[in-house]
Amino acid sequence: MLLTELLKPLKVTSFAGRSTDGVEITDLVCDSRHMVPGAMFVAVRGVAVDAHKFVPQVAAAGAAAVVCEQLPDELSPDVCYIVVENSTVALALLASEWNGNPSEKLSLVGVTGTNGKTTTATLLYEMAQLLGFKAGLISTVRNIIDKTVVHADQTTPDPLTLNRLLRQMVDAGCRYAFMEVSSHACVQHRIDGLKFSGGIFTNLTRDHLDYHKTVENYINAKKSFFDALPADAFALVNIDDKVGTVMVQNSRARKYTYSLRSMADFKGKIIESRLNGTLLNINGKEIEVLFTGRFNAYNLTSVYGASLLLGFPEDEVAVKMSMLVPVAGRFQTLMSPRGYTAIVDYAHTPDALVNVLNAIREVIGTTRHIITVVGAGGNRDKGKRPIMAKEAAMRSDRLILTSDNPRFEEPEDILRDMEAGLDDEARRHTLKITDRREAIKAATCFAEPGDVVLVAGKGHEDYQEVKGVKHHFDDKEVIEAIFEEEKKG
Repeated sequence: MLLTELLKPLKVTSFAGRSTDGVEITDLVCDSRHMVPGAMFVAVRGVAVDAHKFVPQVAAAGAAAVVCEQLPDELSPDVCYIVVENSTVALALLASEWNGNPSEKLSLVGVTGTNGKTTTATLLYEMAQLLGFKAGLISTVRNIIDKTVVHADQTTPDPLTLNRLLRQMVDAGCRYAFMEVSSHACVQHRIDGLKFSGGIFTNLTRDHLDYHKTVENYINAKKSFFDALPADAFALVNIDDKVGTVMVQNSRARKYTYSLRSMADFKGKIIESRLNGTLLNINGKEIEVLFTGRFNAYNLTSVYGASLLLGFPEDEVAVKMSMLVPVAGRFQTLMSPRGYTAIVDYAHTPDALVNVLNAIREVIGTTRHIITVVGAGGNRDKGKRPIMAKEAAMRSDRLILTSDNPRFEEPEDILRDMEAGLDDEARRHTLKITDRREAIKAATCFAEPGDVVLVAGKGHEDYQEVKGVKHHFDDKEVIEAIFEEEKKG
C-alpha cells in the first residue's frame, strides 16, 4: 500500500527524514522482531516496554517508515518518520486502514462488562449461525471465522490481530461479528478505528483493580466504549446493574434496556430452574434453555434483545434460543457415576462466584451439599482474594482453597491471603490443598449422591501458569479422569 494512502486516518504532527511521496509499505508491524524490509513500524509506549527504543534497530533493518511520538536522536535518510500525538491510537487506525477497514463491512457487536462477556458474544455468534448467517467471533475462549476456529490469547486482541481477524471474516463472507471488549482494550485503544453496529453492557463488579487502580477508572474504561458508539448503533444495557444507565449517559447510540427485575425493552423471568436447564419467559414468550442460573438468564435476555435489534426474526429467535448450548468452562455440568454433579466454571471474581453458587443452591436446596474448589490468580488484584474466600465459604458446605495460576507468587502465600477472609466458623469447614488436582480429587471424595462439586476459577483454561511457564492442566479433564476411576471402583 502507498504510504500516503495508509496515512489518511492519522493526524500527523510532523514529518522527518525521507519524503512520503511514492513510498510503498510492505507490512505493518509494532513488534521490532517482526520487522521486514519496506515495512512500517509503529513505536507504541507499552505497559512494560517503550518501543521507541527500537526505532534505530528497525531503521537499520530496512523499515520504510516509522510512526512515533518522539523522534530518535539520529535520523536515517532512508526512513520516513511520522510524528503523532499518540502512537497507540495511530496503530489502531493504521491497522484498520491496512486491512481495508473491515469493521465497516460487517455488523460488528461488542460486549463489555465484568461477567458474561464470553457467554453473550458466543451465543450471539451461535444464534447467527443457527439462523443461516455466516458470522465471526472474537472471545476469551476462542476466535472463529465462520466455522474455522482460531486460537485466542487475549480477551480483546491487539489492533493488528483484531483487524486481521475481521478482514478474514469479511473475506470468508461473514455478515456479522461478535466480540468481547475488555476494559484493558478500551484504555489501550485497541478498538479505536472500529465501527460498531451495537454494544452490550452485562454488569460491573470488582475486577482488574491491579491495572485500573480504582473502581471509577474501571467504570470509565467500560463507559468509553459506549461514548464512542456511532448514532446509528444500538446500546443495550442491563438496568438491574447500578451503573447500567451510567454506561450510556453520554452515548449517541440508540439506547435499549434489558432486565429481570424492572420494566425494560427486553424483560426476562425465570419460571423453572434445574441444574441442566431453565424455563424462561422473555417478553411474554416461554423458552426452554440449556442454561442454569440467574446470571445466565441475564445473558440470554440480552442475546434475545440484541438478536431482535440486529433485525433477526422474533419468532425464529425464540425457537433458536432453545438450541443454544453452554460455552466451554461456563457452568459446564458433568454427572458422576456415583450420583453427584460436578460443575466447571470460569468464575474468578467475587460476584461471579456468588452468582454460580446461588444458582446451584436455588436448584438443589438445603438438603444436599455444595463442595467448592477455588483459588485466586497470582500477580493480580490481591484485594479480591479474602472476599472470594468469604463469599465461597458463606455459600458452600465445604470449601477447598487451592492453586489457580500462581504465576510468580508462591501458592501458599495466595491461599493465606484468601484464608484471611474467613472467620473461625468458616475455617472449620475449609481445607487448603495447594495441588489443584489433589484438591479436586478431595472434593469428589467428600461428595455424596445429589451433592454438587463446583470447581471454579479456570473454566476453559487448559494450563496452570507457574513461574512464567504454562503447564497443561484442564479442570474438566481431571474430573473426567476421576469419573473413569469411579466406574472401575
